[in-house]
Amino acid sequence: MRKYCLFTLFIIAAYSNNKAVAQHANVTPAQTKNAPASADPNDADMVFMQGGAFMMGNNDKGYNEKPAHQVSVNDFFIGKHEVTVAEFRKFINATHYRTSAEVQGWTYVWNGTTIVNQNAVTWEFDAFGFKRNASQENHPVIYVSYNDAVQYCKWLSTTTKRKYRLPTEAEWEYAAKGGNKLGKCNFSGSNDVDAVAWYKNNSGGQTHPVAQKQANEMGIYDMSGNVAEWCADWFDEKYYKLNVTDNPQGPATGSTRVLRGGSWFLEPGFNRTSSRSGYDPNFSSDYNGFRVVREK
Repeated sequence: MRKYCLFTLFIIAAYSNNKAVAQHANVTPAQTKNAPASADPNDADMVFMQGGAFMMGNNDKGYNEKPAHQVSVNDFFIGKHEVTVAEFRKFINATHYRTSAEVQGWTYVWNGTTIVNQNAVTWEFDAFGFKRNASQENHPVIYVSYNDAVQYCKWLSTTTKRKYRLPTEAEWEYAAKGGNKLGKCNFSGSNDVDAVAWYKNNSGGQTHPVAQKQANEMGIYDMSGNVAEWCADWFDEKYYKLNVTDNPQGPATGSTRVLRGGSWFLEPGFNRTSSRSGYDPNFSSDYNGFRVVREK
């Protein structure tokens, strides 16, 4: 039996009810509609995050977000957008890797009423469980596990001769909150969830092409909504109480990995920059994907 945190109960509740800012000064409306298509991120597809200190967590919200505490992170680069179907396809074509969903033969899909275990659905499928067409290559890839995301990062590192990996939970939140341009918003780039996120009320029950909503203060897209994103850390709902302040890496061990950022089917509260959850490293569904970090 898979082990999940209590957040799973909220996910199921959100599913059962679902029928289906501050924009960076250098980001133009045209840029928000033209997402990168390359599966080999370069400087044009990455945002440099100068290291610094910020308040991680939230004392007023979810129980696992407390206490808010000051954290410092080093310099890093982070993807402007979530890894797309087109990018993931290049990895699969080059390596013939089989994802967790392919190995186990099924994954989690929302059927309009509840979550079901659906057979033969893989990263090439949409949120409804149907094979994607060519017009959807710029959607974020879904039905990918933490382990799948790690293998993608290893391939990308080998291919580019640069060090790619998943963000730590602290790096993710620092980027979502605007880095050293630190925003004061509930969501990544705005207090208006509709401006920056695809979520339950505006998504139509599906993913959308990356980088269509407003970017945050650093020019990063979709850190609230669209798909939940894997982070490198093991998940521990009480980890913040340890008050690790310098480049926290999360617990040394655990049974679940961190997912961040909310998704297309969730209520606004789950799309906040401090909202967090944990899932089995082999878990895959129609609402989770990932983005990459490159070390400086």
